[in-house]
Amino acid sequence: MEPPSGIALTVIMVGLTVATGVLDAVSFLALGQVFTATQTGNLLFLGFGIAGQGGLPVLATVVSLGAFVLGAALGARMESGLAARQRQWFPVALATEATLLVAAAAAAWESGPARALPPGRRYAVIGLMAVAMGMRNVTAIRAAAPDLTTTVETRAMTALVSGSPVGRDKKLGYGSHAGGRRLFSVSAMFAGGLLGAGLLGLGTRPTLVILLVAVFIAATALLVPGLARRRHLPED
Repeated sequence: MEPPSGIALTVIMVGLTVATGVLDAVSFLALGQVFTATQTGNLLFLGFGIAGQGGLPVLATVVSLGAFVLGAALGARMESGLAARQRQWFPVALATEATLLVAAAAAAWESGPARALPPGRRYAVIGLMAVAMGMRNVTAIRAAAPDLTTTVETRAMTALVSGSPVGRDKKLGYGSHAGGRRLFSVSAMFAGGLLGAGLLGLGTRPTLVILLVAVFIAATALLVPGLARRRHLPED
């Protein structure tokens, strides 16, 4: 009833990290200087905006923060409830995230730029994406893949440097094989941001970028049960 383990889980979490980078590229570049996954940045943006510095939006940031908290609460209730009933919570969580992203893409459907959306629809897109990312954080924490939170890379970057020949900190993994996983984690977020920005730069509509991510996450949800069953197959 748990997620896959080993390499399968690592690949899944790296893919989800790339997806996070793409979504934050859309939210920041197309919806107006707000993140839907990286809430640490939003907390700072909110402080800057309230202080009247940098021209940063306050209401959009509040919407994202509030929706993220709601998503985390709903995700925790849903996933813990499914786990208590011995149901497969991991693929259900991913499928729910994909559904929320499809709803966000539908709300963002517009022939012109996303920033030209009426404020109510733009906030709806931000809110739906942030709810999905709040649920994702719960999913990642429950999956407990080391160094692969899928949304926050500061810890992975610190561990990567500290546990490398540069830092030589054995408590943080020096001499182990954790460096590769940490490098994948950090690189995946960078790649996702680059991919999302590149697609937008090529003129791809934000709603289509969100839909692409939703399809990827839905496909992952469909694959997970089979991968999870394989870990429980008896050895020959």
